[in-house]
Amino acid sequence: MTQKIRTCLWFNGQAEAAVELYTSVFRDSRIIDVTRYGKEGPGEPGSVLTIEFEIAGKELIALNGGPEFTFTEAVSLSVDCEDQTEVDDLWAALTASGGQEGPCGWLKDRFGLSWQIVPRRLTELLGDADPAVAGRVTAAMMKMGRLEVATLEAAARGE
Repeated sequence: MTQKIRTCLWFNGQAEAAVELYTSVFRDSRIIDVTRYGKEGPGEPGSVLTIEFEIAGKELIALNGGPEFTFTEAVSLSVDCEDQTEVDDLWAALTASGGQEGPCGWLKDRFGLSWQIVPRRLTELLGDADPAVAGRVTAAMMKMGRLEVATLEAAARGE
């Protein structure tokens, strides 16, 4: 079943490589459909125009639209991670081969797409009834690149 609203990601000739990475990194992922340029162009006939794909149960579209537009941090894909192992695995896979680590759980993959790799435990700690806990956790998070659950929990305890 197709989602009514899907995110479209604009690439400059790298849509196929990006989708291969994303579908290899996330469980419950697959390529749904590939549309190729015809002889009318504007791309090279037979090259990928769009790829409809699903990662972790969400449908997206990758478009080889050309060099006119690039990704910015104004849009990112946020991933709710079950535990530190998932955070570490995604962080390593998405920063590999030219990706860039950022602050507070943010990174850019090698295609320039921004991701937020967020352990579920962070959300739980920030929702603590004691505002001092959330404050300490936020302060600890602000000093991190890849988020570390043990450090966030220690901050919550005031350590």
